[in-house]
Amino acid sequence: MHDLKRSYRKTHRILQQAKERAEQANDEAELITIKEMMSDVVYAIEWMHTGRRPGNKRGIERRAGYQRYKLLDPLRMQSFVSNTTAASPSTLTDHQRYQIKDALSRLSEQERECYVLAHGHCLSYSDIAKLLNIAKSSVQTYVERAQKKVSEDLQNSLFLIWE
Repeated sequence: MHDLKRSYRKTHRILQQAKERAEQANDEAELITIKEMMSDVVYAIEWMHTGRRPGNKRGIERRAGYQRYKLLDPLRMQSFVSNTTAASPSTLTDHQRYQIKDALSRLSEQERECYVLAHGHCLSYSDIAKLLNIAKSSVQTYVERAQKKVSEDLQNSLFLIWE
């Protein structure tokens, strides 16, 4: 790795000299190309030096701070997404699908995520906490709040009258 870094630094010095020559010759096209090459070399050197992609504040070991993946079973979601009317106990009618969407739309994002993972995907509170990187007690609070809101909506909403 040290040889590779040394080679990139040598290339950077050569490009620096070429840049100076292009500036003296007033060759704008050559100067732009050399600056781009220097930028690429500096990027590679910084990556090798830090072991991380330049510009990132966190490494791959903490990527959840940038993007949270929620791995869900596609077969469980199929009954909610699919519009088929096959005679399956997991198939929802359009009216039931609308009722669920309406009830869930009133929840905050955290409440909805926790509620769907707990009741829709049958995950434990500790699994949800690990998945969302929050405390188990927070998951419990979000699910309880969501359950209370959904229950109130089912009792009070005119749009959620069961067929």
